[in-house]
Amino acid sequence: MLKSVINIGIVGAARIAPRAMVGPAQSLAGEVRVEAVAARDPARAADFARRFGIPRALGCYEELVADAAIDAVYVALPNSLHAGWSIRALQAGKHVLCEKPIACNAPEAQRMNEAALGAGRVLAEAFHYRCHPMTLRMKEIVTGGELGELRHLEAHFCVPFWQPSRIQFNHELGGGATMDLGCYCVNLIRFLAGAEPEVTGARALTASPQIDRFMEADFRFPSGATARMTCSLRSRVLLRTRALAQGTRGELRVRFPFQPHWFHRLKVRGGGGTRVERFSPEASYVWQLRAFAAALRGQAPVATTAADAVSNMRVIDAIYAKAGLRSR
Repeated sequence: MLKSVINIGIVGAARIAPRAMVGPAQSLAGEVRVEAVAARDPARAADFARRFGIPRALGCYEELVADAAIDAVYVALPNSLHAGWSIRALQAGKHVLCEKPIACNAPEAQRMNEAALGAGRVLAEAFHYRCHPMTLRMKEIVTGGELGELRHLEAHFCVPFWQPSRIQFNHELGGGATMDLGCYCVNLIRFLAGAEPEVTGARALTASPQIDRFMEADFRFPSGATARMTCSLRSRVLLRTRALAQGTRGELRVRFPFQPHWFHRLKVRGGGGTRVERFSPEASYVWQLRAFAAALRGQAPVATTAADAVSNMRVIDAIYAKAGLRSR
């Protein structure tokens, strides 16, 4: 039985951690607390802890994973390290919230899922947008019949990362546009369709021999519906993030589906006319941490399960194969 306050340890003093974990934990004070942070460089861990008011800085990941005071860990490491440290944490009896994509490939993700099942612990993939009310409303509109029979889905996520030193451009660390951004698109398309797609085609532009800086992929579902995803690490525009669902009786268009707390616009057009819906401005990272805590307490099932993450990685592996690139 978990204590009234869930103690979380951060594995990796990454740039995403303050936004994805430290800030949300402060918003949910009394429910969760960031107890410790670990980094490969003890000085970096100490500096991170000082800047963000974390009680303890630990000098290595092993020490944090073994710490009896930690109930759950947030894995904020490069993609290539997700599987190894998540499995170690699960085997040590910790629950795990792992940054997306959960692994480098589907076999890794499957080993992580098996480790979670064997340990009887929660393993969740950190697709924070999935916990936001707007995403749940998108699903409701698509499956509720308002659009008629679903015929086509699209998801786009393009950002201007031009620095070649970023880990997103490192193959050994599990980089690539599909891994960093396309994983969101694949996840949303699968979620809205409620089915697993066949990858019918993929086209990549590369920054180096095996690193996709741009990927466009096409899908077909058993129902006959189609889908397309586009992602880019070197977008010529500041940010392009949107989604589309077309049915036989109407369509749904969403701006900023993956960052609904920054700005969002959900527009539905159908037989009843056109309307725009708005949702809570509370950060989707807060919704994610609240949902993770509820899952740990047995109050609700986790939305982004390890089993679902395995399926997402299978599609990503298939995209790379269709594009003529190796899986990570």
